[in-house]
Amino acid sequence: MKKNLLIIGGTGFLGYHFAKKLSKNSFNITIVSLTKPKKIRHLKKIKYVQCDVSKKKDVNKKIKKNFKYIFNFSGHVDHKNKKKTMLSHYVGTQNLSNHFKNKKIELFVQIGSGLEYGKNKSPQVEKEKSIPISNYAKSKYFASQHLLIMYKKYDFPVVIVRAYQVYGPQQDNNRLIPFVISKCLEGDIFPCSSGNQYRDFLYVNDFVNFLKKVLQNEKICKGHIFNLGVGKSYKIKKIISFIQKKIGKGNPKFGLIKLREEESQNVFPNIKKAKKILNWEPTTSLEKGLSATIESYRKKF
Repeated sequence: MKKNLLIIGGTGFLGYHFAKKLSKNSFNITIVSLTKPKKIRHLKKIKYVQCDVSKKKDVNKKIKKNFKYIFNFSGHVDHKNKKKTMLSHYVGTQNLSNHFKNKKIELFVQIGSGLEYGKNKSPQVEKEKSIPISNYAKSKYFASQHLLIMYKKYDFPVVIVRAYQVYGPQQDNNRLIPFVISKCLEGDIFPCSSGNQYRDFLYVNDFVNFLKKVLQNEKICKGHIFNLGVGKSYKIKKIISFIQKKIGKGNPKFGLIKLREEESQNVFPNIKKAKKILNWEPTTSLEKGLSATIESYRKKF
């Protein structure tokens, strides 16, 4: 029999790609999100439920099926709205975990963020103390801490995945890589930061393959935090220049956007734990991933 799998926030970029990958496997998939999926992210043979996870009554009313696996990608995208960010990422996670606490689930995977480490020196390691700075980072960190307490007190089967910059086809333009690709395809002049900072960028297929490994190895993953990235950083300016040259147009203006106070100059994770426990490592080079992403966006123009 097919097992029931729930993806919270499955209409977003990451949740969509994960659902698409699993739709070919033996699962009954339900996606819960605040809004209906965009046309390009609508998947067949999947049930969609609209629900505000920051409201306990909504969660209890609309999530009734017995699920074995829960993957939580949910959270407000506009991090400038501090209240909605905290409600969706932290309170929403509390509501979900409390809802499933006594329902004999097998796995609850929380998609966290590398920003939970704050300005800790890179490569950032799972066992080090987190000092989140931004409101978004704090909301993710509080959610992680809540779930770890649930694991210790009630043996709640949680796995926390702290993702760094994940990119790929069908990502919204409110992220660096799709923003730059779209502006270059349009031949626009567009503002950028100095581009001298370094970041880790992971292709979405590698991200999804890791989650599949967690699903296949649930017993050895419970209670763990995993950093997820490539494990090295790339200069932002070089990434923007690669995209511009690959497309052949677009005019980035470096230095017009100031870095946020909470931003570090060089951020990337240590991914040895993911390699050791799950024998996972990324297989898509940055050049290959960027080229595939660019080609997917060309179809829109």
